[in-house]
Amino acid sequence: MAMSLIADLERLLGSDRVRHHPLDLAVFAKDAGVVSGHVIAAVLPDTTQEVAAVVRLANQYDTPIVPRGAGTGLAGGAVPVRPGLLVVLTRLASIGEVDTVGRSVWVGPGVVNLDLSRKMKPYGLHFAPDPSSQQACTIGGNVGTNAGGPHCLADGTTVAHIYAAELVTPTGEVVIVGGDAPDTPGLDLRAVVVGSEGTLGIVTRVLVRLMQDPPDVATLLIGFPSVESAATTVSDVIASGLIPAALEMMDKRMVEAVENFVHAGYPLDAEAVLLAEVTGTPASVRSDTQRISAIAQDNRAIDVRVAVDIDERELLWKGRKSAFGAVAQAAPDYYLHDTVVPRTRLVEVMERIYEIADRYGLTMMNVFHAGDGNLHPLVAFDAKEPGALGRVQAAAREMVLVSIEAGGSLSGEHGIGVEKRDLMPLVFSAADLDAQARIKEAFDPDGLMNPDKVLPKGSRCFDASGGPL
Repeated sequence: MAMSLIADLERLLGSDRVRHHPLDLAVFAKDAGVVSGHVIAAVLPDTTQEVAAVVRLANQYDTPIVPRGAGTGLAGGAVPVRPGLLVVLTRLASIGEVDTVGRSVWVGPGVVNLDLSRKMKPYGLHFAPDPSSQQACTIGGNVGTNAGGPHCLADGTTVAHIYAAELVTPTGEVVIVGGDAPDTPGLDLRAVVVGSEGTLGIVTRVLVRLMQDPPDVATLLIGFPSVESAATTVSDVIASGLIPAALEMMDKRMVEAVENFVHAGYPLDAEAVLLAEVTGTPASVRSDTQRISAIAQDNRAIDVRVAVDIDERELLWKGRKSAFGAVAQAAPDYYLHDTVVPRTRLVEVMERIYEIADRYGLTMMNVFHAGDGNLHPLVAFDAKEPGALGRVQAAAREMVLVSIEAGGSLSGEHGIGVEKRDLMPLVFSAADLDAQARIKEAFDPDGLMNPDKVLPKGSRCFDASGGPL
């Protein structure tokens, strides 16, 4: 059956856009995480109409469909659990005419996040969500996982920056959810689709909200004698009523790796570093910079530096956004986690996470969106070492449990995918999971769109009358 499907796909798209060579399949079998899947073929459509035709063809063969962007996901969201067809959307990378009054633009899901803001620079606009992988990740992937980034503290995650999305449904129809106004009447299906990780359909165009560039920006680099003093500074800044554009934190081990990799000027004598950014008018930026500096000094900061120009500011951010690449100096593989905890529990949770890593004998570096409590413990390891991956995954599960016990959640921006699918009952009741499964069923009654993701088996546990099956 697979070869018949491939032959039909080649007739539809041409052989150059249907990849099924073993080497291609090996590359497409995983994303940036540690999970691998079984890909029958990977197709590269150019248009919405081609995507719809591919979906209809896959339906004829009863073949699961998995949307994929740049493959930077870390939760296995773009990895087929069952043998499936990968629909790669990177060629759908158009950018439409910019509405400078409404501050929006229609873009393809294959547009690279950073490229979009670069293209908007002449208009004095930008796309606010800025994941650390923004030099490679695509808008479609951002929509799929409701991605965040350092600047989501003040501006919000992707769902706050999407007005509408064109969606190819699991049956091959083309629909638009949302509209060109932020208060479109009716059910907000746009918000349902954003963050659905490709389980409800394939996004082929997105109407993104653009933000005006601020008149002034200041970026602070602050070194601390301990992780505790840095975390306390974060809590104190937010408690003061100030919401900076960004509050990012790195521990000593991560700072050393980044500094050796980028040479951004991070203080190597600090046990933790805080990267803070404030935006606004020149007067408000000066005031906010002074307030953050004073709070940091009250918490025993050993170094407070404000970037003197745009070049230094960009270098400081390059260091933060190169953190995951810098880990290659420590080991050939890494496992990056993503949980959220209340800011008031940061110190407690961090202490327990360090203890878990030590108990399992793991090399761990920490970098996270401290302002909103989004933790990213990063374990460097060698997957070729017998038992190494098993130890890493066992430790990761404990880290999740610690975060949940502290009142946190499973994911801040990476999504659930396969990685955390079976942990969903830790935070959702049977009724909650059933409600989510009903939405999936309404969009995808045949269960062919990115199946076996997000929701664990048995989530659909109630009949239409509300009674148990």
